[in-house]
Amino acid sequence: MLKTVKSPQGALARTLDIFEIFGAARHPLSLSEIARTIRVPVSSCHLLLRALLDCGYLYSLGRRKLYYPTRRLYDVARSIAAHDTLIEELRPVLASLRDRSGETVILGKRQGDAVLYLEVLESAKTVRYTARAGEYKPLHASAIGKALLGALPPEELDGWLGARPLPRVTPNTLATAAQLKLNLQQGRKRGYFVTRGENVIDVTAVRQASRSITRRSGSRSPGRCIAWSPRWPVTPSCCAARSAGSTGGARDERGRLDDGR
Repeated sequence: MLKTVKSPQGALARTLDIFEIFGAARHPLSLSEIARTIRVPVSSCHLLLRALLDCGYLYSLGRRKLYYPTRRLYDVARSIAAHDTLIEELRPVLASLRDRSGETVILGKRQGDAVLYLEVLESAKTVRYTARAGEYKPLHASAIGKALLGALPPEELDGWLGARPLPRVTPNTLATAAQLKLNLQQGRKRGYFVTRGENVIDVTAVRQASRSITRRSGSRSPGRCIAWSPRWPVTPSCCAARSAGSTGGARDERGRLDDGR
């Protein structure tokens, strides 16, 4: 699974892993449990935990010396998120698209050779498409990625295709430059780009080519961003993805069944 464009190394990566495992576990953990999960020696893990304790990001409790994050990380993250000018500028557009379509809406942009999800506004439906901000998706196997590649000048696209492998994410992934280039040409011609089980086997996604969002105000433009909403492709104006078949629930991009519970 594509996690990051370039994975962080060393203590930084391990520190991020610590917070992620707390997010998954949702209960206090011991030093040995944390060390085993992030796959580092207990002595190295102890140094990381000691630093986080000293900075006020963790606290310890009980005779077993269990650890759990304080609210400091939450408060810092909330302050950062509340002042994301790009997201704040685009959220009314994203919310309107979600409300009109009744489906989850995702804002993504190109980050290196991948698509980075910047914002996810989930549908209120019980059965819905789910994803998380901060996830990376392959350019060649996602609808947003295809729309971004399809917008490149022909020479730039040829250079990109010639310099990079196209790893197969599912059996349906277009894994050769010739296949992908033909698919992108077809998408440009009809005005929207499609993935059919190329990133998640039972998900079809459609991304309209002409509705990219580029921030024009301010001096810190993030470049081309694309928003899309999960919906079955009925007309070229649809920009969507949804679970195919009758599974009883929509699968998210990690392949998990989400029935709203």
